[in-house]
Amino acid sequence: QVQFVESGGGLVQPGGSLRLSCAASGSIFSIYAMGWYRQAPGKQRELVAAITSDGITNYADSVRGRFTISRDTAKNTVYLQMNSLKPEDTAVYYCNDIMVVTTTPDTSWGQGTQVTVSS
Repeated sequence: QVQFVESGGGLVQPGGSLRLSCAASGSIFSIYAMGWYRQAPGKQRELVAAITSDGITNYADSVRGRFTISRDTAKNTVYLQMNSLKPEDTAVYYCNDIMVVTTTPDTSWGQGTQVTVSS
């Protein structure tokens, strides 16, 4: 029942950067893997970055080399540093427990944070 609140989105020009934050209402120490997801209008929600409790990361091909996911367990916060942003990165970004998302079809999502990349 841990809730996540996303923040840090906004309007940025192509090539710019944003840092998203995901603040958890409880400890993320026991969460095996946290993920950042995004959903663009008319498209399916997709996992773009993941990080395990051991610090192992994985990225979608579309963002690899540009995005960096990290976690601060002491602060119960997960971050997504986004560099070299492209218009196709425009979406609402969400964070969640990957295991819960995978095993619970009706899992709840926060409001997310809007990222708009445009000139």
